[in-house]
Amino acid sequence: MNDISGISVLVVEDDNTTRHYVVNCLEKVGFEVSGVTTGEEGLAEAKKNRPDVIVLDIILPGIDGFETCSRLHDEEIDSIVIMLTARTEDIDKIHGLEIGADDYMVKPYNPDELIARIKAILRRWLPSHRSEGVIEYKGVRIDYKHLLAYRDRKEIDLTKREITLLSVFLQNQGKLLTREDLYKSIYGDNHFGTQKVIDVYVKRLREKVEEESHNPKIIKTVWGKGYVCGEYEE
Repeated sequence: MNDISGISVLVVEDDNTTRHYVVNCLEKVGFEVSGVTTGEEGLAEAKKNRPDVIVLDIILPGIDGFETCSRLHDEEIDSIVIMLTARTEDIDKIHGLEIGADDYMVKPYNPDELIARIKAILRRWLPSHRSEGVIEYKGVRIDYKHLLAYRDRKEIDLTKREITLLSVFLQNQGKLLTREDLYKSIYGDNHFGTQKVIDVYVKRLREKVEEESHNPKIIKTVWGKGYVCGEYEE
C-alpha cells in the first residue's frame, strides 16, 4: 500500500525516547501521527479524533494496554490496534488478540517492520475488489475511488473496518457468509481472536445501513449458519 496520505496513527507509549522515535519514523513515511504517554490519554485522544491506527504499549502507567484495548472496544472505537510489549509470552499475545488487537509486536522491534505491519493490515481492511462501476443493493453502495458508502445518495459514516465488511457483503450478494468467512476478511487467516466479534460488527453495520436495524432487509441472518446480503435459497 503506497498511498497512506490521510491515515492517522496514535502512538501510546510512556517511554519518551521510544515514543518520539516511533512518531518520527511514522511521520517520515507520510502518516499523520500523534503521541501520548498513558492509556487514559490514549482513550481520550481516540474518542476525540478516531485514529485509523493505534500503536499501543502494554506496560503503561495507570491502566495498562490490555485494559485500554478493551475500553476502546467498549467505546466502539474501531481503530486498528497493534500492541507492543517487552514480554514474549504467547499467553500475552493470545490475550491481546482475543480482546480486539489486530497485531502484536515484541520489543525491541524495527520501525520498518511496524510500518510494514500497518500497511499490511490496511491492505486487508480496505476493499480489494476495486471497481470502476457501482456495486449496490437496495440503495446501499460503495464509492471505491474515495472509499465512501452511501444509502440513497446520502453518505453513511462508516469506519474502514465497516467499509470492508460492507464490501464483502455487496461483493457476495445471495451467498451465505459464515462468521469464519467474515472474520478472515477482516483479520486474515492467522488470528487468535473469537469469531463472536463478527456479530458485534454486523450489528453496528446494520444500525448504519438499514432503515430498521431490528428488521434488516440488506444484511440478513441465516440462523445457525451466518449472514447473507440479498435473497438466499438453501
